[in-house]
Amino acid sequence: MGSQTAERFDHVSGLRSRLDNQGWWHSFELPDGTIVEGANSLESLRERVRRFQIPQDLRGKRALDVGTWDGWFAFELERRGASVMAVDVIDNPRFREMHRIYQSKIDYRQIDVYDLTPARVGQFDVVLFMGVLYHLKHPLLGLERVCALTRDMAVLDSFVLQEKDAEGVALDRPVLEFFENDEFGGQTDNWVAPNLPCLLAMCRTAGFARVQLEGVGYFGAAVTCYRKWESASGIAAELEVAMHHTNFGINFDSSKDEYITCRFRSARENLKIADLLPTVGPYGVIPIRLVDCGEGSWECGFKLPPGLAAGWHDVRLGANALRIAVDVPLLSGRLKAQGLSDGVTWAERQLDRSRGNSISAWLTGLPENADRANLRAWIDDIPLAVEWVQRFTAKKEKRQVNLIVPASVPAGKRRVRFQIGNAIVKAGEITVKPG
Repeated sequence: MGSQTAERFDHVSGLRSRLDNQGWWHSFELPDGTIVEGANSLESLRERVRRFQIPQDLRGKRALDVGTWDGWFAFELERRGASVMAVDVIDNPRFREMHRIYQSKIDYRQIDVYDLTPARVGQFDVVLFMGVLYHLKHPLLGLERVCALTRDMAVLDSFVLQEKDAEGVALDRPVLEFFENDEFGGQTDNWVAPNLPCLLAMCRTAGFARVQLEGVGYFGAAVTCYRKWESASGIAAELEVAMHHTNFGINFDSSKDEYITCRFRSARENLKIADLLPTVGPYGVIPIRLVDCGEGSWECGFKLPPGLAAGWHDVRLGANALRIAVDVPLLSGRLKAQGLSDGVTWAERQLDRSRGNSISAWLTGLPENADRANLRAWIDDIPLAVEWVQRFTAKKEKRQVNLIVPASVPAGKRRVRFQIGNAIVKAGEITVKPG
């Protein structure tokens, strides 16, 4: 640990000592002008919040202060007109005292950051995450929770390492130092210290579309994180596929860390990953990969944005959109098979092995979110790979399904059946001809 970092750790210990002596962590100005002196002065608190582009007028906005402690930042948001929720892991009597004095309407709750979800507390236009990150044993998970709660902007400040190499140059690679015991300021609830590149990378990885550094001071870094692109016009691209990165379907589970793979066409030359502005539903998300597939065809991948409501959401890279299902239950109707054929020759109820190994079927009663991951098929008792399921359209109930027949299936008449959810249908027989 370098000398500069050690000095800042000593600074943390000094503030903690003042807190132990005085009781108050935040300072306050009471309605009669009296000043309650805390370990952090009023001017330092005002300076911390001035670093961010938080509107002075928050009327009609909903705001959240995570790790509120004595509550100065929460009361400041309320002063600006926001409807505020303030949360911390303990019930702080000093917060309740100021709540009484200010005649506040803040919704004060005791909730662990990992338990904060949109289902439990809703979403917010402005989220404060001040001086919390380094207290978390799972900092990236905490940032993902914050992202899911944010509709517009989240602001955070955090202690950052400012280590330098032997030549005195600041490290530019992402580094996170972990503290097993009480090495950080003598406190056992200080777990991590990222350097600045690591802090910014974690904010982007958590799911924010834009991450803006507001400044770095003696005590830490200030960062504003936005859920939407500043300009979401995107590139001139035709989106061809938007699918789950591992099962290649269109269904996603918001409780998991899932990613979207997109295939698209673009005539733009020298396309760079920074040129992409993907959006899913209302939120932008930073792409993490871009692959040139040749002849104007491209593939990219990005995280499913946290905080999406259950339902269907548009995925966009350019002008057109494709829909994905997030937390949509699989509700199938009465499943019926309307035909089987060779996938190459289209001969009814036949598979000519000399021409290929694919068959096509047409089904009705499939749920809208049927895909290649949740539709199952067998020929006799041998599983078939579902290669493609035609997307749902309101005008066409009968949907085509393409299947790959493994080489282990012997020639002769074979029975085909399908299952999706609890619905099962026997599609009848198909004659497999030898190759």
